[in-house]
Amino acid sequence: MVIKSLKLKNYRNYSLLDMDFDSKTNILYGDNAQGKTNILEALYLSGTTKSHRGTKDRDLIQFGQDESHLETIVEKKGMEFQIDMHLKKNSPKGIAINKIPIRRASELFGIIHFVFFSPEDLNIIKDGPSGRRRFIDLELSQLDKVYLNNLSNYNRIINQRNSLLKELYKQEHLLETLDIWDMQLADYGTKVIESRKKFISQVNEIIADIHSKLTGGKEIIELTYETSIGNLSLEQALKKNRERDIRMKSTSVGPHRDDMCFMSGNLDIRKFGSQGQQRTAALSLKLSEIELVKKLIRDTPVLLLDDVLSELDKNRQNYLLDSIHDIQTVITCTGLDEFVNHRFSINKIFHVKNGSVTKEN
Repeated sequence: MVIKSLKLKNYRNYSLLDMDFDSKTNILYGDNAQGKTNILEALYLSGTTKSHRGTKDRDLIQFGQDESHLETIVEKKGMEFQIDMHLKKNSPKGIAINKIPIRRASELFGIIHFVFFSPEDLNIIKDGPSGRRRFIDLELSQLDKVYLNNLSNYNRIINQRNSLLKELYKQEHLLETLDIWDMQLADYGTKVIESRKKFISQVNEIIADIHSKLTGGKEIIELTYETSIGNLSLEQALKKNRERDIRMKSTSVGPHRDDMCFMSGNLDIRKFGSQGQQRTAALSLKLSEIELVKKLIRDTPVLLLDDVLSELDKNRQNYLLDSIHDIQTVITCTGLDEFVNHRFSINKIFHVKNGSVTKEN
């Protein structure tokens, strides 16, 4: 699968943009704060309905405008798809596929698959659990519509349960409704946990070999899923922690509290790994994500690399670039120096300056 073109109107710092991409390597270079990442964000949004930065739709619309339009042309297995997305300040986004409006955003999933790699991803190991949960959720939501549905329902019920917990001290009679929410929460939450465990198992089948090559055979790595419910079922854990939840006015157990652990032998890389070990583990994770997507969708994803190369040493740069020669890649960087001495071929170069993009080759 490849992205053929992208058109933007009133998006971020782009009043109008019309770009055609090569099916292999595309470089966007320019100084910081010129709009390079905004292009990657728009691409990712067109395939997932969400900004990789978690930005709300209304904040993606160009300042002073009421709405924004994105048009992305995708080619997949010989078929073309036109994805149109309208962002509006005061109403939900509108999405159309081949000019036919869709009712659910989930209908978009599966047309195009992105793997996004930013400098923030290199800190996924050392940062808090929320980033690691978000990594799993963003990837699984693209791969599995059932997971997306279960996760959406779980998040909706968590919000409702927490609102109820806050109301209980004023309206004690509402306590009898807690069982209803807990039953639904346990149902969707258990399915979310099972899918995440399966995903981590699939990553483990790939990551060990990649990590071994990155470390010259010196280190091993294994991922495990850390659940907040221990050996209990989610239903049992909710009952056990009910009094504490009522007292704290918040739900203390469930997949929204879980984590992903990175072990190298007996070493927990999150807590005790050096910065180099943590970054290598993060790179291994992203490269494993690419390979897993290839395996599961039986196609190649589109890779979006946002100024990552400047954060890696030469060995890791070379390994990353050697690993992605067979997939469409859009790379942002401040200069072209990191590519000059590498055998990596560049198919299209764009210079980005102050919301304007110029093709240079």
